Amino acid sequence: MRKEKMQNDIPFNEIENEEGFNDETQELYEHHRFVVDKGQTPLRIDKYLMNLLSNATRNKIQKAAKDGKILINGKVVKSNQKVQPHDVVTIVLSYPPKEVEIFGQDIPLDIFYEDDDLLIVNKQPNMVVHPSYGNYSGTLLNALKFHFEQNNLDINPMMVHRIDKDTSGLLLIAKNEKTQTHLGKQFFDHTIDRKYQALVWGDFDEDEGTIEGAIGRNPKNRKIMTVFPDNDYGKPAITHYKVLERFSYVTLVECVLETGRTHQIRAHMRYAKHPLFNDSTYGGDQILKGTTFSKYKQFIHNCFSLLPRQALHAKSLGFVHPGTGERVHFESELPNDMQSVIEKWRVYAQHKLNGEELLFLQ
Repeated sequence: MRKEKMQNDIPFNEIENEEGFNDETQELYEHHRFVVDKGQTPLRIDKYLMNLLSNATRNKIQKAAKDGKILINGKVVKSNQKVQPHDVVTIVLSYPPKEVEIFGQDIPLDIFYEDDDLLIVNKQPNMVVHPSYGNYSGTLLNALKFHFEQNNLDINPMMVHRIDKDTSGLLLIAKNEKTQTHLGKQFFDHTIDRKYQALVWGDFDEDEGTIEGAIGRNPKNRKIMTVFPDNDYGKPAITHYKVLERFSYVTLVECVLETGRTHQIRAHMRYAKHPLFNDSTYGGDQILKGTTFSKYKQFIHNCFSLLPRQALHAKSLGFVHPGTGERVHFESELPNDMQSVIEKWRVYAQHKLNGEELLFLQ
């Protein structure tokens, strides 16, 4: 057996303790990698790993496999899968290896709020939150580290939750362990209020509703989350939505998370047949509603160009401040790319209502 590029020697029992980051994120981080010896006889993966990992038990390994954290040659496997000579076995987790050192980089930040205990960033789209395997720079944490250094503060920013690279909006960062623990418990207890706004395909029959369905990683593509309505796989997830504005073929909705699963809003909306507008991962980058007019297709592609990402914004945060004990609330404006596309749809919907759709598209 050859051990390749092991990211850090965390005890295996830490694999079960990754609920600290319970928000939407698509990154998985490689923590262990093994190459099976050429003389290895076929052996179940759970037995194989028990001999290599500290604090490993068969139950822990089988749970890790069930949760999609064990891969052979890049594919998620069950615990009874047998390793073969030269197989590459990896263990991936949803948080980065502990030894990744954060260094400061001069990257523009929109600091929404800051005090001695915490900081809130209005994250711009196309920014990764945390350094990960193969992507160690240009992230939000690199920018925060530089921000603190410029203010002569010896602080390592501590994440409490995350949002996707292409999702914009408010993100809460702790400045010390006490604050991180306090905020982390609020996330765990679901007492933090989070509201998102999303532009989704299609119209809704009701003005508000709830989407339920366990969310787990797609067995064939670990970067995509799938809804399992029978809860036989994945973790329970609940999303409440409210219609804010209807534009005939797309709808602006507000989403409130009762749980915080990876890609929860994106996966739940696709499951409800309302993928997020221009969400390439979940099929929203296709023309799913509307007419066959060539001018309409051009209108959609123009919108995609203005908003080259999924139309999702983390709009508000409400929580008990760890330092003062008071409940605080923060709310951000939609970014320019979402606002411009929503305005285009607003004008389009008005022309369609007035029977002037073709005139508008000319």
